[in-house]
Amino acid sequence: MKNNLQIVERRYWVNRIESAWHERNLIWLSGVRRSGKTVLCQSLKKVEYFDCELPRVRRQMIDPEEFIGSLKGRRIALDEIHRLDNPSEILKIAADHFPETKVIATGSSTLGASAKFKDTLAGRKRDIWLSPMILEDWEAFENFGWDHRFIRGGLPPFYLAKRYPERDYQEWMDAYWAKDIQELFRVERRASFFRFFELLVQQSGGIFRASSLAGPVGASRPTLSNYLQILNETYVFFVLKPFFKYRTKEIISAPKVYCFDTGFVVYERGWSEIREEDRGLLWEHFVLNQLCAHGWKNRLRYWRDKQKREVDFVLLRRGKPPCAIETKWRADPGDTGNLYAFHRSHPEADKVILAHDVDRTFTRNIKGMPVHFMNLPALVKWL
Repeated sequence: MKNNLQIVERRYWVNRIESAWHERNLIWLSGVRRSGKTVLCQSLKKVEYFDCELPRVRRQMIDPEEFIGSLKGRRIALDEIHRLDNPSEILKIAADHFPETKVIATGSSTLGASAKFKDTLAGRKRDIWLSPMILEDWEAFENFGWDHRFIRGGLPPFYLAKRYPERDYQEWMDAYWAKDIQELFRVERRASFFRFFELLVQQSGGIFRASSLAGPVGASRPTLSNYLQILNETYVFFVLKPFFKYRTKEIISAPKVYCFDTGFVVYERGWSEIREEDRGLLWEHFVLNQLCAHGWKNRLRYWRDKQKREVDFVLLRRGKPPCAIETKWRADPGDTGNLYAFHRSHPEADKVILAHDVDRTFTRNIKGMPVHFMNLPALVKWL
Protein backbone atom coordinates (compact mmCIF):
# COMPACT_ATOMS: atom_id res chain seq x y z
CA MET A 1 0.00 0.00 0.00
CA LYS A 2 2.80 2.41 0.90
CA ASN A 3 4.45 1.97 -2.50
CA ASN A 4 1.15 2.59 -4.26
CA LEU A 5 0.68 5.82 -2.34
CA GLN A 6 4.22 6.97 -3.09
CA ILE A 7 3.64 7.16 -6.84
CA VAL A 8 0.58 9.39 -6.39
CA GLU A 9 1.30 13.08 -6.88
CA ARG A 10 -1.24 15.31 -5.18
CA ARG A 11 -0.76 18.23 -7.53
CA TYR A 12 -2.94 20.68 -5.63
CA TRP A 13 -0.88 20.25 -2.46
CA VAL A 14 2.46 20.26 -4.29
CA ASN A 15 1.50 23.60 -5.84
CA ARG A 16 0.52 24.94 -2.42
CA ILE A 17 3.92 24.00 -1.03
CA GLU A 18 5.85 25.46 -3.96
CA SER A 19 3.89 28.72 -3.69
CA ALA A 20 4.50 28.89 0.06
CA TRP A 21 8.24 28.41 -0.46
CA HIS A 22 8.22 31.52 -2.65
CA GLU A 23 6.97 33.50 0.37
CA ARG A 24 8.95 31.89 3.21
CA ASN A 25 11.75 29.36 3.34
CA LEU A 26 10.02 27.49 6.18
CA ILE A 27 6.74 25.56 5.90
CA TRP A 28 4.89 23.84 8.72
CA LEU A 29 2.90 20.97 7.17
CA SER A 30 0.38 19.66 9.66
CA GLY A 31 -2.33 17.07 9.45
CA VAL A 32 -3.68 14.03 11.22
CA ARG A 33 -1.93 10.72 11.20
CA ARG A 34 -2.03 8.87 7.82
CA SER A 35 -3.29 11.90 5.92
CA GLY A 36 -0.30 11.57 3.59
CA LYS A 37 2.26 14.07 4.92
CA THR A 38 5.20 11.71 4.48
CA VAL A 39 4.30 10.69 0.94
CA LEU A 40 3.63 14.30 -0.01
CA CYS A 41 7.05 15.39 1.25
CA GLN A 42 8.76 12.55 -0.58
CA SER A 43 6.97 13.49 -3.80
CA LEU A 44 8.50 16.98 -3.87
CA LYS A 45 11.22 17.48 -6.46
CA LYS A 46 14.85 17.47 -5.29
CA VAL A 47 13.95 17.20 -1.62
CA GLU A 48 16.16 15.52 0.98
CA TYR A 49 13.93 13.61 3.37
CA PHE A 50 14.70 12.97 7.06
CA ASP A 51 12.48 10.84 9.31
CA CYS A 52 12.90 12.24 12.82
CA GLU A 53 11.36 9.11 14.34
CA LEU A 54 14.65 7.31 13.61
CA PRO A 55 17.32 7.60 16.35
CA ARG A 56 20.14 7.81 13.80
CA VAL A 57 18.43 10.79 12.17
CA ARG A 58 17.94 12.54 15.49
CA ARG A 59 21.64 12.02 16.25
CA GLN A 60 22.49 13.92 13.06
CA MET A 61 20.62 16.92 14.46
CA ILE A 62 22.30 17.13 17.86
CA ASP A 63 24.01 20.27 16.55
CA PRO A 64 21.14 21.86 14.57
CA GLU A 65 23.21 24.72 13.19
CA GLU A 66 25.82 22.36 11.78
CA PHE A 67 23.10 20.10 10.37
CA ILE A 68 21.26 22.89 8.55
CA GLY A 69 24.56 24.44 7.45
CA SER A 70 25.63 21.17 5.83
CA LEU A 71 22.49 21.33 3.67
CA LYS A 72 22.74 25.00 2.76
CA GLY A 73 20.72 25.95 -0.31
CA ARG A 74 18.91 22.62 -0.55
CA ARG A 75 15.29 21.52 -0.03
CA ILE A 76 14.81 19.58 3.21
CA ALA A 77 11.85 17.64 4.63
CA LEU A 78 11.90 17.05 8.39
CA ASP A 79 9.16 14.52 9.07
CA GLU A 80 7.67 14.01 12.57
CA ILE A 81 9.90 16.79 13.91
CA HIS A 82 8.19 16.78 17.29
CA ARG A 83 10.32 13.72 18.10
CA LEU A 84 13.28 16.08 18.61
CA ASP A 85 13.94 17.37 22.12
CA ASN A 86 13.71 21.00 20.98
CA PRO A 87 12.05 20.94 17.55
CA SER A 88 11.50 24.69 17.24
CA GLU A 89 15.23 25.39 17.65
CA ILE A 90 16.27 23.82 14.37
CA LEU A 91 13.38 25.50 12.55
CA LYS A 92 14.24 28.92 13.97
CA ILE A 93 17.88 28.52 12.92
CA ALA A 94 16.81 27.60 9.40
CA ALA A 95 14.40 30.54 9.15
CA ASP A 96 16.76 33.16 10.61
CA HIS A 97 20.18 32.12 9.36
CA PHE A 98 19.71 30.01 6.22
CA PRO A 99 17.03 31.80 4.13
CA GLU A 100 18.27 30.13 0.93
CA THR A 101 17.51 26.69 2.38
CA LYS A 102 13.94 25.49 1.86
CA VAL A 103 12.60 23.52 4.82
CA ILE A 104 9.29 21.71 5.22
CA ALA A 105 8.58 20.22 8.64
CA THR A 106 5.65 17.98 9.50
CA GLY A 107 3.65 17.28 12.62
CA SER A 108 0.21 16.22 13.81
CA SER A 109 -0.64 19.40 15.69
CA THR A 110 -0.24 23.16 15.75
CA LEU A 111 3.23 24.42 16.61
CA GLY A 112 1.98 25.92 19.83
CA ALA A 113 0.17 22.78 20.94
CA SER A 114 2.66 21.62 23.52
CA ALA A 115 5.56 22.77 25.66
CA LYS A 116 8.00 20.94 23.34
CA PHE A 117 7.66 23.83 20.91
CA LYS A 118 9.26 26.73 22.75
CA ASP A 119 8.75 29.10 19.81
CA THR A 120 5.74 29.18 17.45
CA LEU A 121 7.88 30.90 14.77
CA ALA A 122 5.22 33.51 14.11
CA GLY A 123 6.12 35.55 11.03
CA ARG A 124 8.83 33.11 9.98
CA LYS A 125 6.80 30.35 8.34
CA ARG A 126 3.83 29.44 6.20
CA ASP A 127 1.29 26.96 7.57
CA ILE A 128 -0.35 24.31 5.42
CA TRP A 129 -2.89 21.88 6.82
CA LEU A 130 -3.03 18.66 4.78
CA SER A 131 -6.67 17.71 4.91
CA PRO A 132 -8.25 14.36 4.16
CA MET A 133 -8.86 13.97 0.42
CA ILE A 134 -10.65 16.92 -1.19
CA LEU A 135 -12.13 17.36 -4.67
CA GLU A 136 -8.75 18.21 -6.17
CA ASP A 137 -7.32 14.91 -4.91
CA TRP A 138 -9.65 12.97 -7.21
CA GLU A 139 -7.28 14.03 -9.98
CA ALA A 140 -4.62 11.89 -8.30
CA PHE A 141 -6.70 9.11 -6.70
CA GLU A 142 -9.34 7.12 -8.51
CA ASN A 143 -12.85 8.47 -8.00
CA PHE A 144 -14.95 5.62 -6.58
CA GLY A 145 -18.01 7.80 -6.03
CA TRP A 146 -19.47 9.80 -3.18
CA ASP A 147 -20.69 6.92 -1.03
CA HIS A 148 -17.25 5.32 -1.11
CA ARG A 149 -15.65 8.63 -0.08
CA PHE A 150 -18.20 9.14 2.69
CA ILE A 151 -17.84 5.61 4.11
CA ARG A 152 -14.07 5.20 3.80
CA GLY A 153 -13.24 8.81 4.54
CA GLY A 154 -10.37 10.80 3.10
CA LEU A 155 -7.24 9.22 4.58
CA PRO A 156 -5.60 7.73 1.46
CA PRO A 157 -4.81 4.24 2.89
CA PHE A 158 -8.39 3.89 4.14
CA TYR A 159 -9.90 5.19 0.91
CA LEU A 160 -7.79 2.88 -1.28
CA ALA A 161 -8.10 -0.29 0.83
CA LYS A 162 -9.67 -3.22 -1.07
CA ARG A 163 -11.83 -4.09 1.94
CA TYR A 164 -13.42 -1.93 4.61
CA PRO A 165 -10.46 -1.09 6.90
CA GLU A 166 -12.19 -1.69 10.24
CA ARG A 167 -9.02 -2.67 12.09
CA ASP A 168 -7.21 0.37 10.72
CA TYR A 169 -9.55 2.71 12.56
CA GLN A 170 -8.64 1.17 15.92
CA GLU A 171 -4.94 1.09 15.01
CA TRP A 172 -5.20 4.76 14.08
CA MET A 173 -6.69 5.52 17.50
CA ASP A 174 -3.93 3.58 19.26
CA ALA A 175 -1.23 5.47 17.33
CA TYR A 176 -2.97 8.80 17.92
CA TRP A 177 -2.95 8.16 21.66
CA ALA A 178 0.64 6.91 21.85
CA LYS A 179 2.35 9.28 19.42
CA ASP A 180 0.28 12.46 19.63
CA ILE A 181 -1.62 12.63 22.88
CA GLN A 182 0.97 11.04 25.15
CA GLU A 183 4.06 12.60 23.61
CA LEU A 184 2.64 16.10 23.27
CA PHE A 185 0.07 16.44 26.07
CA ARG A 186 0.64 13.74 28.68
CA VAL A 187 -3.07 13.04 29.15
CA GLU A 188 -3.42 10.34 31.78
CA ARG A 189 -6.98 8.97 31.51
CA ARG A 190 -7.14 7.11 28.21
CA ALA A 191 -10.61 5.62 28.79
CA SER A 192 -12.09 8.99 29.70
CA PHE A 193 -10.44 10.74 26.77
CA PHE A 194 -11.64 8.24 24.20
CA ARG A 195 -15.13 8.05 25.67
CA PHE A 196 -15.27 11.80 25.12
CA PHE A 197 -13.92 11.31 21.58
CA GLU A 198 -16.57 8.69 20.76
CA LEU A 199 -19.43 10.81 22.08
CA LEU A 200 -18.24 13.82 20.11
CA VAL A 201 -18.05 11.78 16.91
CA GLN A 202 -21.56 10.49 17.47
CA GLN A 203 -22.76 14.09 17.89
CA SER A 204 -20.52 15.47 15.14
CA GLY A 205 -22.02 18.53 13.52
CA GLY A 206 -23.90 19.48 16.69
CA ILE A 207 -23.48 22.07 19.41
CA PHE A 208 -20.97 21.29 22.14
CA ARG A 209 -22.41 21.30 25.64
CA ALA A 210 -19.91 20.20 28.27
CA SER A 211 -22.58 19.83 30.94
CA SER A 212 -24.34 17.05 29.02
CA LEU A 213 -21.12 15.08 28.50
CA ALA A 214 -19.50 15.40 31.92
CA GLY A 215 -21.55 12.57 33.43
CA PRO A 216 -21.15 9.98 30.64
CA VAL A 217 -17.42 10.72 30.34
CA GLY A 218 -16.82 10.84 34.09
CA ALA A 219 -14.82 14.05 33.96
CA SER A 220 -15.28 17.66 35.02
CA ARG A 221 -16.28 20.43 32.63
CA PRO A 222 -12.78 22.00 32.74
CA THR A 223 -11.29 18.61 31.86
CA LEU A 224 -13.67 18.26 28.91
CA SER A 225 -12.75 21.75 27.71
CA ASN A 226 -9.09 20.73 27.88
CA TYR A 227 -9.84 17.55 25.91
CA LEU A 228 -11.67 19.56 23.26
CA GLN A 229 -8.76 21.97 22.95
CA ILE A 230 -6.39 19.03 22.41
CA LEU A 231 -8.68 17.50 19.76
CA ASN A 232 -8.84 20.87 18.02
CA GLU A 233 -5.08 21.49 18.13
CA THR A 234 -4.41 18.04 16.69
CA TYR A 235 -6.97 18.69 13.91
CA VAL A 236 -9.15 15.75 14.89
CA PHE A 237 -12.10 18.06 15.54
CA PHE A 238 -13.03 21.44 14.15
CA VAL A 239 -14.50 23.87 16.65
CA LEU A 240 -16.72 26.52 15.05
CA LYS A 241 -17.66 29.60 17.01
CA PRO A 242 -21.03 31.27 16.49
CA PHE A 243 -21.49 34.33 14.30
CA PHE A 244 -23.63 36.99 15.93
CA LYS A 245 -24.50 40.66 16.02
CA TYR A 246 -27.54 40.72 18.31
CA ARG A 247 -26.79 39.14 21.68
CA THR A 248 -30.42 38.97 22.76
CA LYS A 249 -31.54 37.07 19.65
CA GLU A 250 -28.56 34.93 18.58
CA ILE A 251 -26.36 32.25 20.12
CA ILE A 252 -23.10 33.91 21.13
CA SER A 253 -20.93 31.33 22.92
CA ALA A 254 -21.77 27.64 22.34
CA PRO A 255 -19.48 26.19 19.63
CA LYS A 256 -20.28 23.51 17.10
CA VAL A 257 -17.89 20.58 16.72
CA TYR A 258 -17.15 18.46 13.66
CA CYS A 259 -15.06 15.33 13.35
CA PHE A 260 -12.25 15.80 10.83
CA ASP A 261 -13.32 12.98 8.52
CA THR A 262 -16.51 11.29 7.34
CA GLY A 263 -14.91 7.85 7.66
CA PHE A 264 -14.67 8.16 11.42
CA VAL A 265 -18.25 9.45 11.64
CA VAL A 266 -19.50 6.41 9.72
CA TYR A 267 -17.30 4.03 11.74
CA GLU A 268 -18.33 5.33 15.16
CA ARG A 269 -22.01 5.35 14.22
CA GLY A 270 -21.81 1.78 12.95
CA TRP A 271 -23.17 2.52 9.49
CA SER A 272 -22.52 -0.17 6.87
CA GLU A 273 -24.20 1.76 4.07
CA ILE A 274 -25.33 5.33 3.46
CA ARG A 275 -29.02 6.08 3.56
CA GLU A 276 -30.39 9.03 1.65
CA GLU A 277 -31.07 10.89 4.88
CA ASP A 278 -27.42 10.42 5.97
CA ARG A 279 -25.86 12.07 2.93
CA GLY A 280 -26.71 15.61 3.98
CA LEU A 281 -24.72 15.32 7.21
CA LEU A 282 -21.73 13.70 5.50
CA TRP A 283 -21.82 16.26 2.69
CA GLU A 284 -21.75 19.00 5.33
CA HIS A 285 -18.59 17.45 6.80
CA PHE A 286 -17.00 17.19 3.36
CA VAL A 287 -17.79 20.84 2.58
CA LEU A 288 -16.19 21.93 5.85
CA ASN A 289 -13.13 19.87 5.00
CA GLN A 290 -12.89 21.48 1.55
CA LEU A 291 -13.25 25.02 2.89
CA CYS A 292 -10.59 24.45 5.55
CA ALA A 293 -8.22 22.98 2.94
CA HIS A 294 -8.62 26.18 0.91
CA GLY A 295 -7.60 28.37 3.81
CA TRP A 296 -10.91 29.34 5.44
CA LYS A 297 -10.41 27.45 8.70
CA ASN A 298 -9.88 30.50 10.92
CA ARG A 299 -12.65 32.52 9.29
CA LEU A 300 -15.46 29.97 9.52
CA ARG A 301 -18.41 30.41 11.86
CA TYR A 302 -21.95 29.09 12.16
CA TRP A 303 -25.18 30.93 12.97
CA ARG A 304 -28.06 30.00 15.24
CA ASP A 305 -30.78 32.09 16.84
CA LYS A 306 -32.73 31.58 20.05
CA GLN A 307 -35.55 29.96 18.04
CA LYS A 308 -33.06 27.23 17.01
CA ARG A 309 -32.95 28.30 13.36
CA GLU A 310 -29.48 27.59 12.06
CA VAL A 311 -27.19 28.25 9.10
CA ASP A 312 -24.38 25.73 8.63
CA PHE A 313 -21.49 28.06 7.86
CA VAL A 314 -20.77 31.77 7.82
CA LEU A 315 -17.54 32.84 6.12
CA LEU A 316 -15.90 36.05 7.27
CA ARG A 317 -14.37 37.73 4.21
CA ARG A 318 -11.92 40.61 4.29
CA GLY A 319 -13.32 43.66 2.55
CA LYS A 320 -16.56 41.86 1.69
CA PRO A 321 -19.80 41.09 3.52
CA PRO A 322 -20.01 37.69 5.23
CA CYS A 323 -21.25 34.72 3.24
CA ALA A 324 -23.90 32.45 4.76
CA ILE A 325 -23.86 28.88 3.42
CA GLU A 326 -26.52 26.22 3.78
CA THR A 327 -25.31 22.80 2.64
CA LYS A 328 -27.83 20.51 0.94
CA TRP A 329 -27.19 17.15 -0.66
CA ARG A 330 -29.89 18.04 -3.17
CA ALA A 331 -30.88 21.59 -4.04
CA ASP A 332 -34.39 22.63 -3.01
CA PRO A 333 -35.31 26.25 -3.81
CA GLY A 334 -38.20 25.98 -1.38
CA ASP A 335 -36.02 25.12 1.62
CA THR A 336 -34.64 28.54 2.50
CA GLY A 337 -36.34 29.26 5.81
CA ASN A 338 -33.16 29.28 7.88
CA LEU A 339 -31.37 31.53 5.41
CA TYR A 340 -34.31 33.93 5.45
CA ALA A 341 -34.21 34.07 9.26
CA PHE A 342 -30.52 34.90 8.98
CA HIS A 343 -31.26 37.45 6.25
CA ARG A 344 -33.65 39.39 8.46
CA SER A 345 -30.82 40.06 10.93
CA HIS A 346 -28.00 40.26 8.39
CA PRO A 347 -29.39 41.56 5.06
CA GLU A 348 -25.93 42.66 3.88
CA ALA A 349 -24.56 39.09 3.80
CA ASP A 350 -24.43 36.90 0.69
CA LYS A 351 -26.59 33.78 0.89
CA VAL A 352 -25.67 30.46 -0.74
CA ILE A 353 -27.34 27.07 -1.07
CA LEU A 354 -24.49 24.65 -1.68
CA ALA A 355 -25.60 21.35 -3.22
CA HIS A 356 -23.75 18.57 -4.98
CA ASP A 357 -26.40 18.25 -7.72
CA VAL A 358 -26.21 21.85 -9.00
CA ASP A 359 -24.59 21.77 -12.45
CA ARG A 360 -24.60 25.50 -13.14
CA THR A 361 -24.84 28.38 -10.69
CA PHE A 362 -28.17 30.20 -10.62
CA THR A 363 -29.79 32.85 -8.42
CA ARG A 364 -33.34 33.02 -7.07
CA ASN A 365 -34.95 36.02 -5.41
CA ILE A 366 -36.92 34.72 -2.46
CA LYS A 367 -38.97 37.30 -0.52
CA GLY A 368 -36.53 39.99 -1.58
CA MET A 369 -33.50 37.84 -0.62
CA PRO A 370 -31.11 36.85 -3.45
CA VAL A 371 -29.98 33.24 -2.95
CA HIS A 372 -27.15 31.77 -5.03
CA PHE A 373 -27.39 28.04 -5.79
CA MET A 374 -24.04 26.51 -6.65
CA ASN A 375 -21.81 23.45 -6.34
CA LEU A 376 -18.58 23.18 -4.39
CA PRO A 377 -16.06 23.93 -7.17
CA ALA A 378 -18.06 27.03 -8.13
CA LEU A 379 -18.16 28.22 -4.52
CA VAL A 380 -14.38 27.86 -4.10
CA LYS A 381 -13.78 29.97 -7.22
CA TRP A 382 -16.46 32.51 -6.29
CA LEU A 383 -15.11 33.15 -2.81
